[in-house]
Amino acid sequence: MSDLDSMTSILQIIPRLGSGGAEKTTLDIARAIVENQWASIVVSEGGRLVESLQKQGSTHIKMSAASKNPIKIVFNALRLVSIIRQKNISIIHARSRAPAWSALLASRICGIPLVTTYHGAYKQSTKIKALYNSIMVRSSIAIANSNWTSNLIRSRYPNRDLKIQTVYRGTDFDEFDKAAVNHTRQQNMRDMWRVEESQVIILNLARITELKGQRTLVEAIPAILGSNPDAVIVFAGDDQGHSGYRQELEKRCAELGVSQNVRFPGHCEDPAAAFSISQVTVVSSHQPETFGRVAVEAQALGSLVVVSDLGGAGETVLSPPIVDEKYRTGWKIPAKDVLAMQSVIVEVLQIDAKNQQRITQNARLHVVEKFSTQRMCSETIKIYESLIRNR
Repeated sequence: MSDLDSMTSILQIIPRLGSGGAEKTTLDIARAIVENQWASIVVSEGGRLVESLQKQGSTHIKMSAASKNPIKIVFNALRLVSIIRQKNISIIHARSRAPAWSALLASRICGIPLVTTYHGAYKQSTKIKALYNSIMVRSSIAIANSNWTSNLIRSRYPNRDLKIQTVYRGTDFDEFDKAAVNHTRQQNMRDMWRVEESQVIILNLARITELKGQRTLVEAIPAILGSNPDAVIVFAGDDQGHSGYRQELEKRCAELGVSQNVRFPGHCEDPAAAFSISQVTVVSSHQPETFGRVAVEAQALGSLVVVSDLGGAGETVLSPPIVDEKYRTGWKIPAKDVLAMQSVIVEVLQIDAKNQQRITQNARLHVVEKFSTQRMCSETIKIYESLIRNR
């Protein structure tokens, strides 16, 4: 427990509490606040995670927090002022741009610190968009979920006196642990994917959209099967309405004559089991993302990882020349490079058992040390404490 007043109250605001990384992080931090014996309040439009939030001991207040309407933003700010005064809020933490504008107004009226977190890269193609995005650096401190994100923020606002701290997104490594995944869960996943236990699985766990780069992996499949004819390539993810793109991928697989070795099972309900039975996990994104969650979880479960060297994903994997070969945890390749994709995956599948064990052990130790939920929560709580003490 912190040595601050036990009546300390932290308010987080996020558009909705559905599924997603920002929403999961909101719950993780809310739990840490409660465990610190502070009061945790979350404001959102609601969603399926509200019940879990409340069971952890947090208070949820429903508000139209996703609205970008300027009038609504001002109205929400006034409502936040009322909540801040009623609940004696010490800090307000905004996790998205629209509610951050309301939070900024309320924090200034009430004289309390505002924290913001960059959960995404946010497109910034016009001056109006840049102004709208700038709310995320108008806070007392902006949290970046990777060093890549921090550098992106600084490049966009070179003339601002920015207060940015990198706090990597956290993963629950009790959940993503091979010892926690029993044979039944593994077999259920194999049955769902129509894969035999003896077959090699190459997994791409991502939404089926062009940004995730499944096309590059598809083009590499013939060469992969040339060395590993019984391998199965699984594209586990929901197309979220992008059925045309998924159909294009399926058509290309048919043209390449590899359809019998490819699966499109849809959304994966048990990613831990999926990683635990996959010899290789491929992150083939064509555009940089702020953090590499899939690469972290796969490394924790003993799946060898190959990632596009873009954005935050590059920070989650250690490979030469950044580290010596003996400390390797995975492989990084240029985005959209089919030749690199196929040659690296073929290479990875030929690694002997001793070296596989060394790499997977390196990977587990690496991610548990740097990307745990406990570390993310501890670093965030320290930010809150510092801001409260320096008010």
